Amino acid sequence: MTQPIYLTRDIRRIETAAGDVVPALMERAGAAAAELAAQLLSDRGKDVLVLAGPGNNGGDARVVARLLQERFFRVHLATKPAEIPSGMRWGLVVDGLFGIGLAREISGEYAALVDFAYSQSCPVLALDIPSGLDSDTGRVLGRAVRATHTITFIALKPGLLTRDGPDYCGTISVATLGLDVARLLAPGGWVADHAMFANLLKPRPRNFHKGQAGSVAILGGAAGMTGAALLAGRAALKLGAGRVYVGLLDREAPGVDFGAPELMLRHPDEALGMEIDALVVGPGLGQGERAETLVAAALASEIPCVLDADALNLIAANEDLRRACSRHPADTLATPHPAEAARLLGVQTAKVQEDRVAAAQGLSRELSAHVVLKGAGSIIAARDGHWFVNTSGNPGMASAGMGDVLAGILGALLAQKLTGEAALVLGVHLHGCAADDYSRSGTVVGLTAGETIDPARAIWNRWLEGR
Repeated sequence: MTQPIYLTRDIRRIETAAGDVVPALMERAGAAAAELAAQLLSDRGKDVLVLAGPGNNGGDARVVARLLQERFFRVHLATKPAEIPSGMRWGLVVDGLFGIGLAREISGEYAALVDFAYSQSCPVLALDIPSGLDSDTGRVLGRAVRATHTITFIALKPGLLTRDGPDYCGTISVATLGLDVARLLAPGGWVADHAMFANLLKPRPRNFHKGQAGSVAILGGAAGMTGAALLAGRAALKLGAGRVYVGLLDREAPGVDFGAPELMLRHPDEALGMEIDALVVGPGLGQGERAETLVAAALASEIPCVLDADALNLIAANEDLRRACSRHPADTLATPHPAEAARLLGVQTAKVQEDRVAAAQGLSRELSAHVVLKGAGSIIAARDGHWFVNTSGNPGMASAGMGDVLAGILGALLAQKLTGEAALVLGVHLHGCAADDYSRSGTVVGLTAGETIDPARAIWNRWLEGR
């Protein structure tokens, strides 16, 4: 089942709505954490250090300490650095210093406790969220515990999944504490997963032809950047588009892509004039006057459109294009990385990264588009206000051309008549899964964009077959 995600303020609303159950929540949280701690402590001869802070998180930690002691583990509870015995070899450290809602940098003796936990080589179990990590944004507040495992209570929070969260949380498990969370408060965010669109994923009938698979036009490929448009075209082909036209701006562009001769290479005006079901504008587009004209023509059409790379930079610099984007009558998908998002919002990149969920939602409203803010834990903001965090993918995707492949995948899904929201969630999640599939060997260095296309095709076919 798709996992909901809640902001801190919504977790507080859930706790309020739970009413009389609230006094029992600390005991339930401690019991769930103690059970996981016991599993991590396979050798009962090892000592456990429990770090307890001043608030509810510290209360959870004290319950964990008590329950582990009842199971005959040797437990040391510390609220100050001076309480930690020297020379001990800990089997587990439990971080119960600070939970969700922390809004300031940790200082003083608590900072020393965080640093101590960070320095340990044994497993570290964080309660709710690693201390020092902002639960809404994933931003490290000066310093944070780097956990090997995090047990989060009631529901997932975005800070666990985006920005610095994936590097600090380790393996995440959720303890709902016996609450029917969705009944108490309907979620606005979810973990991106193909299962949420299972009703749209069906194998093609035998009686099927390429016209039913839709046609895509890719507009881009200025001088020195034709490879970007060709990568997008290849991805669109292999993800099921019936026809793919690639309109290349480079006047010396090749007439055929020998790596994918099925692509129909055209002048951009000719590609735009074909009978097409989806447009992808931006891969290798450049920022000249001709590129600006193509973006305007795409936004003046009634064709679903993917806006990537320089198309976004042109919109950021041109108020007329921005207005045209907001008025585009068909589904519009925008795929900025943080620097592109910053240009569109008129802020510094660091401001975008401070609150990635808010930035993605703000862009979605500004452009009247479905937006993915790419990065660790890509944020997908649908035009209706719903949002998703994608957890697939790995650092190997920090490679040139990855955005071009994603844009091509999205174009193919739009051409096959998926809605904009479904296409964006499925496409982003699929692309990350493809990179993960390719990297099962254990290495994520040297992965090229083109190497994600065939795994994406294989995974997509498995999804269509219900596997």
